[in-house]
Amino acid sequence: MELGFTFFFNSILLGVGLAMDAFSVSLANGLNEPHMRRRKMCGVAGIFALFQFAMPMIGWVCVMTIAQRFAAFERCIPWIALALLGYIGGKMLLEGLQGCQAPEEEQPAVGLAALLVQGVATSIDALSVGFTIADYNWMEALLACLLIGAVTFCICLAGLAVGRKAGICLAGRAGILGGAILIFIGLEIFITSFL
Repeated sequence: MELGFTFFFNSILLGVGLAMDAFSVSLANGLNEPHMRRRKMCGVAGIFALFQFAMPMIGWVCVMTIAQRFAAFERCIPWIALALLGYIGGKMLLEGLQGCQAPEEEQPAVGLAALLVQGVATSIDALSVGFTIADYNWMEALLACLLIGAVTFCICLAGLAVGRKAGICLAGRAGILGGAILIFIGLEIFITSFL
């Protein structure tokens, strides 16, 4: 593979495609925490970018080393994504519904543990991208994965900013909407894997 325009264009497009789930989850996180500081926004986007970088790279390594075992695991990916996003989305939804009944109080912030689970859930399907870049050498695979991570970072920052703005407008209902979005993303990943 040659490091020309096509390589960079394809890597960026791949990053955009892979970042859509992370964008939606970032949007939900922004809705859930409308007063999130810029530093935390960069941290959240960084976590999603790290996972979107690492998963295709891990997939590429698996293709190069243990492809038969990875193929069996690939069937579990939609189930894992559905379980993780369903759990976190359900929790956000429940907290949002309880928050509507309770007096006006501060929404709980999205913690590190929840962000790590979201990062895995939104990027686990990117493991299979390792198959699409199997003909790359290690330097090309690394560069492609870095581009995917950079694109994800930018897209997630945009999702967080939009979610924050909408969260301020929606006040108490933001957690409900954010949880519903996460559950929908989990269902979408699950259903489209069988189509």
